[in-house]
Amino acid sequence: MDQKYRALFEPFTINKLQIKNKFFMAPMGIPLTDGNRAYTNDAMEYYVARAKGGVGLIITGANWVENSTEKHVNFSFPCPTNNPTAYMKIATEMTERIHTFGSKIFMQLTAGLGRSAVPMLLDGECVAPSPTTNRWDPRIPCRALTTEEVERIVEKFAESAKIAQASGFDGIEVHAVHEGYLLDCFTMSLFNQRTDKYGGDLRGRLTFAIEILQAIKKTCGKDFPVILRFSIKSYIKALRQGGLPGEEFTELGRDVPEALEAAKILEEAGYDGFDADAGTYDAWYWAHPPMYFKKGMYLSLTEQLKKVVHVPVMVAGRMDNPNMAVHALAEGKLDAVGLGRPLLTDPDYPNKLKRDEIADIRPCLSCHDGCIARSFSGARASCAVNPECNREWMVGITRDSKSKNVVVVGGGPAGMEAARVSALRGYRVTLFEATSRLGGELNIGGVPDFKEDDLALAKWYEHQLKKLDVQVLLNTKATKEMIEGFHPDIVYVAEGSTPVQLKLPGIESEKVVNAGDVLAGKKQAGQKCIIVGGGLVGCELALHLRSQDKEVTILEALPDILKAGAPLAPMNEWMLRDLLNFKKVRTITNARLSAITEEGATIFTESGEQALLADSIIMAVGYKPNNSLYAQIKNDFDNVYNLGDGQKVRNIRAAIWDAYEVARSV
Repeated sequence: MDQKYRALFEPFTINKLQIKNKFFMAPMGIPLTDGNRAYTNDAMEYYVARAKGGVGLIITGANWVENSTEKHVNFSFPCPTNNPTAYMKIATEMTERIHTFGSKIFMQLTAGLGRSAVPMLLDGECVAPSPTTNRWDPRIPCRALTTEEVERIVEKFAESAKIAQASGFDGIEVHAVHEGYLLDCFTMSLFNQRTDKYGGDLRGRLTFAIEILQAIKKTCGKDFPVILRFSIKSYIKALRQGGLPGEEFTELGRDVPEALEAAKILEEAGYDGFDADAGTYDAWYWAHPPMYFKKGMYLSLTEQLKKVVHVPVMVAGRMDNPNMAVHALAEGKLDAVGLGRPLLTDPDYPNKLKRDEIADIRPCLSCHDGCIARSFSGARASCAVNPECNREWMVGITRDSKSKNVVVVGGGPAGMEAARVSALRGYRVTLFEATSRLGGELNIGGVPDFKEDDLALAKWYEHQLKKLDVQVLLNTKATKEMIEGFHPDIVYVAEGSTPVQLKLPGIESEKVVNAGDVLAGKKQAGQKCIIVGGGLVGCELALHLRSQDKEVTILEALPDILKAGAPLAPMNEWMLRDLLNFKKVRTITNARLSAITEEGATIFTESGEQALLADSIIMAVGYKPNNSLYAQIKNDFDNVYNLGDGQKVRNIRAAIWDAYEVARSV
């Protein structure tokens, strides 16, 4: 172990429970449940894989404590009280297996979603502390809970905690004075206008959270750890509108001074620790940070929390830089380091760090594409760059007893993944890459400073292929004759894509450059730029150019930006939109480029033709598949597969997942 990371592997204590290292798995609603609202075998394998990977403490995703006050559809979150016998059967086996690896596990229990409930998860009324409307659909009213209903939820917390304790769970995390869920809304005057014991001043609004703690401790004993998911700042600029880092606005939710006072009250009441972050569903990107946030984005807040409480402060939120983590620990900004999505990407993160195998830690892109976006589409939540996440029982790479020659054409994400998986199966692999480096579009997309993890992923693949003895031929454009020389049993062709070219008057002007060429540094953008195309590439390029103080206008033919291509996860889209607005990027929608002029460009809009001044016209109108070699050789070898953008232009997840599935199966 590198001595500078030793502190991360020293134990810490919650109440009287010792955790073997400073790493905890942050709670995420990833695993599946069955018709009894119990965890499935798939969920067990998912959690056990993270325990095997070395994390000290696992905190599950939310469990309902009951399902009658706020009714939910089946197969959403688990619920211990729904069928305790069925729940305990799988939960006991799961905790036993997790404990085998020296890890501990806490069950996260939730009072409910409240106004933050995604309507598709509800099977009845939306509820709240006081009458309001649903966060997602303001047409849906939320009725106020009665005093008796709140008291019943408190009782169900105690009942659920007892089931958890009997199932072998080591503690409870109360979810949550966090993210604007039901319990959090009780703590905020913005949403709580009650006149009973659960309303009034700050202490009154914290009564619900305190009664939950008291009920659990009475039922499970004072030494049974109970921690709290706790947002230090809500970042609510307006209902359904968050405030950005560095933006000046009036906080409508919980601001830092009130949070610090609340933390002192909650610690005095007996909470054993705080799992701290920031944000609400009104400012959702704060609680689920995209790549547009800097790493460790909560540390300035948790540093303040640490000064007023004496129990452990646990922090996730883009904490996957071990140097930053160990410095934050030394500087007293936290007591434990949370890894959420990084453990989806690489469940072995702690063990690899301990073994000095940092180059082998697969980086998280903070894209939310495999976890949140995939879940929102109705599919199983997983990870964009790790197809085995939450699919441990479904997939896997098995070494083949037969020796095979594999040729891969293209060193982008799809080609590198096909080569990696093939090598893990024991095959001899040769990869052709026409340029001087591996990575493909990762090298271009990773140029903005907020996309550094794209470059890290390319570097990770390069390291894996070297370790696996893949023969990489750079600066070599593959031909049919070259491929034949290797006598391949399998050929994977991943030629990538090429930019769509428009045919317009003046398009040959030196003013016209391609987005990829600007990002790659092959072309320079002028001071006044028009970006043609408001998809993800165009919008992220606009943000990148604004960081260079350039004037940027986005021209989009559709009625709105960010609607072309694969849908983005909501938090990523919302933050990118807010940043473009905050950074004063001009957007013109329902508009198309008609000509390039000496002064700039002529465009057609709903209002008619107009001229725009520009030094550079940057094309970001999409890509088309490049599959010329595949078309030439597809019938010349027994096993030829077209992968990545060469098959269909999509995103990184699609490229990696398709390559993984084919290469592990053929």
